Amino acid sequence: MSKISNPASRPVDAGATFGRRAWRPVTRAASLCLLLPLGACGLNKVYAPPEVAFDYRDRHPVVLAEAPTTIDVFPHLAGARLDKETNLRIRDFVSRYRRFGQGTITVLAPVGGADPRGLQRGAELVRSDLAAAGLGGALYLGTYPVQNANLAAPIRLSFTGVRAEVAGRCGEWPDDLASGSSLDGWQNRSFWNFGCANQATLSAQVADPRDLVTPRGETPADIETRMRAIGKVRNGVDPSTGWATKSGSISGVGGG
Repeated sequence: MSKISNPASRPVDAGATFGRRAWRPVTRAASLCLLLPLGACGLNKVYAPPEVAFDYRDRHPVVLAEAPTTIDVFPHLAGARLDKETNLRIRDFVSRYRRFGQGTITVLAPVGGADPRGLQRGAELVRSDLAAAGLGGALYLGTYPVQNANLAAPIRLSFTGVRAEVAGRCGEWPDDLASGSSLDGWQNRSFWNFGCANQATLSAQVADPRDLVTPRGETPADIETRMRAIGKVRNGVDPSTGWATKSGSISGVGGG
C-alpha cells in the first residue's frame, strides 16, 4: 500500500519563500514607475517644431535684394520724336534709377522684325532721351533677335538696384493637396503656396522698398493749419472741418 504524504508535513524552503515575498514589493514599485510617464502625459506636453511655417509671411517673406528692374518700351514715332507716353515711361525709369539704381543701364534693341528701320530709329531716340537726362555715360547698348516678326518687339531697359521681392518662388507645390497617399492633409495647416501671390503683389506695389524696413522721417507740421485750429479752440469754436454737401435726387442728375 502506497503512503500518501501530507503536504503540510513537507519541509519548507525558507530561502525560496523569502525570495518570493521580497520580490513582490520590487515588482509593484517597478510597475508604478512604468505607469508614471503615462500619468504625466496630460501635464507636460512636448511638441515637435513644425516642418512648415504656419504663417505665410514666414514661409514667403518679403526681402530687400539687389535685383534687376526691367521695363519694356514700345516707342511710337511722332515725327522725329518719341510720343508723349513713351517719354513719360522713360522719365519714370530714370527717376527710379536715380533713387535705387547703381552701375550701368542696359538698353537692348531688337534686331529684325517687320520694320527693322523703325526699330532702329526708336532705339536711337530712346538712347538720346536717356543721354539728355544725364545718363549717357551709364548706358550699355546691346541687341537681341526678334523671334516672331508678327509680334511687337520692345526696347528693353534694365538696371540693378534695391528691390522688394519674395524670398522664394511662387507656384511650387511640394506636397499633394489631396494627400491621398499619406496623412499630411490631416494636420489642418495651410498649403505651401498659400499667400505667396499676395506677398509678391505687395512687394511689386511698394513705391520705396526701404519703407518695409524703416519708416520715413516726419515732415514739418503745417503751421497755418495748427494756428487756425488753436485759434478756434480759444474762441470756443469747433476746430473740426465742416464739409457742406448738396443733396440732389437721382432723377435730377444729368438733366433728367
